[in-house]
Amino acid sequence: MKSGSHGTATRTRPLRVAAVGLGARSGIAAHVASAPDAAEVVALVDVTDEGRDRGRMLHPTASVHSSVAELIAAQTGDRRIDAAIVTTPDDTHEEVAVALLRAGIAVYLEKPLAISVEGADRILTAAAETGTGLYVGHNYRHSSVVQTMRGVIERGEIGEVRAVWVRHFVGNGGDYYFKDWHADRTRTNSLLLQKGSHDIDVIHYLASGYTRRVVGMGELMLYGGIADRHSGSSRSMPEWFSMDNWPPAAHTGLNPVVDVEDVSMMLMTLDNGVLASYQQCHFTPDYWRNYTVIGTEGRLENVGDTAGGVVKVWNRRHEWQVAGDVEYPIGGDASGHVDADVLTIAEFLAHVARGVPTVVSPIAAREAVAAGAMAAASLRDGSLPRDVPPLDPDVAGYFSRIGR
Repeated sequence: MKSGSHGTATRTRPLRVAAVGLGARSGIAAHVASAPDAAEVVALVDVTDEGRDRGRMLHPTASVHSSVAELIAAQTGDRRIDAAIVTTPDDTHEEVAVALLRAGIAVYLEKPLAISVEGADRILTAAAETGTGLYVGHNYRHSSVVQTMRGVIERGEIGEVRAVWVRHFVGNGGDYYFKDWHADRTRTNSLLLQKGSHDIDVIHYLASGYTRRVVGMGELMLYGGIADRHSGSSRSMPEWFSMDNWPPAAHTGLNPVVDVEDVSMMLMTLDNGVLASYQQCHFTPDYWRNYTVIGTEGRLENVGDTAGGVVKVWNRRHEWQVAGDVEYPIGGDASGHVDADVLTIAEFLAHVARGVPTVVSPIAAREAVAAGAMAAASLRDGSLPRDVPPLDPDVAGYFSRIGR
């Protein structure tokens, strides 16, 4: 059975997994060892000495490579790689994923799928033409807050969804996105795409539709005015992150290029008529997402998005009230999304090993990129509306046939 293809086969050894890119998100590869389907990280790839050294500390028995081409060339017999977890910078996703897919190596690709519609479509085309497994790490679908909201909707507690409003308070934005390559639009396109792809995907998931038209607005309001920049750094985000970096204008050591917006927003019309909005700000004091979903018979809203928070449902007519008519506690981790990472890696490996269906599809990942990319184009062109281009029917048909 081809790696990542559908069907069943008797596997006599653990899945052999490569970790490609040993930066801040590479820690998700540590969850391979605890997945229900037997798997082990046996190879590492990073283009920098620092990354390879970091990888050796995390996976001391794995072979180490300086490029994806070198990894692919080393494949022989039973020592072939079954799957790769790719956490390289966003602008490399297209080339890295296409090379791995065409080599028959199933790919877990950290979100976003790519930084352009064309790049995303090229990756999907490679997966369709080779039949190799492709999974995009939209781990937020597995988070307790999203699953709780989805449950409310599926049970019909607010009727038919007609509007979704999302506010994202990115309080850690200065540390996360303005001190490395994320701040350079040639490498991310826009944080409306890079950071927003999580929420755009969740909007699609909760509304059961995909965006077809967008309008974007945004500005670089704060971080562009900070003159303290580094000249080039091989460090990764955990090495400079600190809650003491406050107020936002006091940040130092920003990326040499800072040209992505730190406040941005978009309006969306979905293919099923649902209207949605998404806003993000990267210099708020707090860090969380607030969703409001309005249906024909009520609305829901989350207060907090990790353990200790609550999803409130109002579905009886009255004046305003803080308490929901029904309230559901949010579970999972108290901070961050390690719990969702664990579930996402397990789902990917189950798909590679046994063809198990996944919660997120490559098409859904593509649609999140397409909506974000078109919103960024609108944002930078006077907020003119943009239509989201359709996926090639043959590629779409392939994923439809395999149930993804």
